[in-house]
Amino acid sequence: MNFVSRSISRMAKYTGKNLASLSEAEVKQWIDSFDTVLTDCDGVIWVDNNPLPGAPEVINKFIENGKKLFFVTNNSTKTRPEFVEKAVRLGFNVTIDNIISTAYLAAQYLKNVGFSKTVYTIGSTGITKELDAVGIRHIGIGPDTLQGTLADTVAEFVPDPDVGAVIVGFDEHFSFVKMLKAASYLNLPGVIFLATNTDERFPMPDRVIPGTGAIVKAIVTSAERDPIVMGKPNPYICDVIRKQYNVDPARTLMIGDRCNTDILLGKNCDFQTLLVETGIHKAVDIEQYAASDDLDTKALVPDVYLAKLGDLLPFL
Repeated sequence: MNFVSRSISRMAKYTGKNLASLSEAEVKQWIDSFDTVLTDCDGVIWVDNNPLPGAPEVINKFIENGKKLFFVTNNSTKTRPEFVEKAVRLGFNVTIDNIISTAYLAAQYLKNVGFSKTVYTIGSTGITKELDAVGIRHIGIGPDTLQGTLADTVAEFVPDPDVGAVIVGFDEHFSFVKMLKAASYLNLPGVIFLATNTDERFPMPDRVIPGTGAIVKAIVTSAERDPIVMGKPNPYICDVIRKQYNVDPARTLMIGDRCNTDILLGKNCDFQTLLVETGIHKAVDIEQYAASDDLDTKALVPDVYLAKLGDLLPFL
């Protein structure tokens, strides 16, 4: 990945350092080194509908202390207003201006390129409501399964000639029929292919819940095309954050629980990075990445890591 390889030339004061091993003065100096905070949501500040211990207090303190703060989430199942409603309910003092979501980015992407046709959507109402907000037509939402034989389904499928884009996000109703339709549309010339993210799984403690990445790979395999990916760690979201939100990369912190999305986004954007161990990746993963001779793997190492975000509260 050339984008990744370019980013690893960035030098950080710390590399894979446990923040808990630093002195109080060093931690406070580190906190003073950034003006903007970008944070993932699932596995960092909450899990499902439960806030992680101390996370609301830390986020609210960042805002009180004048830090510019954004939730940057690959979750496409909610609109920005719905994320705000959840965040406020869980104790976070944020507004819609604090939210950057992949469903929003996908809708804005199509709006910005002057898209005027129909979108075939694999996903949820989080995507379709964002499309509605910018006046873009869409089809495909909801269950769509085999009715009768496969031959019957293929014969009965009449592609909508107005479809000019396919968006793939998390879809609990994903099916063979949806894969067939998406690949068929993407086989046509000029059809735009967007994916909200490529996360492998959700950060649940005792179950494996496949993420959007599993669905995207199925479509990529059958369509024989790669999408433009909206979410972390890809160049599109990096450009949006740096340009649209006017942040100073050197004084921006990216917080996450995934090295291959959150931390890599930070590296790609030349941000400082903090991994918390309340989601997917842990200290043992950092040690493994740091020991690798592969440059792309080394790019997954955060500047610092911490057991949980709430551990920062005594220093704020």
